[in-house]
Amino acid sequence: MKNGISDWERMISGKLYNSTSKDIEKQHIRGLLLCDKFNRIPLWQYRRKQRTLEKLIPSAKGKGLTVFAPFHTEYGVNISVGKECFFNYNCVFLDVSPITLGNGVWLGANVTLVTPNHPFIAEERLNADYPDGRHDLEYSSPITVKDGCWICSGAIICGGVTIGENSIVAAGAVVTKDVPANTIVAGVPAKVIRQIDEQDRMNVWETYISNATPLSQRKKFKIDG
Repeated sequence: MKNGISDWERMISGKLYNSTSKDIEKQHIRGLLLCDKFNRIPLWQYRRKQRTLEKLIPSAKGKGLTVFAPFHTEYGVNISVGKECFFNYNCVFLDVSPITLGNGVWLGANVTLVTPNHPFIAEERLNADYPDGRHDLEYSSPITVKDGCWICSGAIICGGVTIGENSIVAAGAVVTKDVPANTIVAGVPAKVIRQIDEQDRMNVWETYISNATPLSQRKKFKIDG
């Protein structure tokens, strides 16, 4: 504890913190063990699996969160989810700082949300001896994904980013800056491709009933994941 502030408090507020401190280690072990337990529970034990998920991510209780295992996170308690979110296979949440998801957020397979960061100078980044003992110093920035977003397979969301309502992050994109609402972003680093508007609307029910191919009115742009 430094100046009356625990390393856990320093961690979630974005300050430099010692990742090997006892208060962080306790929460880290809890998260890793619950995550491992969730991934090992067979699918046919659905209720037990869901209870374990809600212990791992307390904010998920009663929210209708669906997660396909394997799922990986460090703490779980730093994840806040809205209603009816969906995480496909092999999503990774490095929730050192808070990760906040709005209602109806969908994540494709292999999506990664990364909040932690490290000093850039190697001698400062490596575990080292300081006047009060040995420390592994890190810092972090939160991630916010607002209502109705779709993060496609293989995308990476970096710390400090906010993704606006109803936006789509294309497969394999690396998002390093905020994404405006109702936009599609793609690439490395991700850039805005275009706005989502009424030209993207289709009558899904009529398309479904008629067994028609759901073609977009726009030039085809692969985003799915």
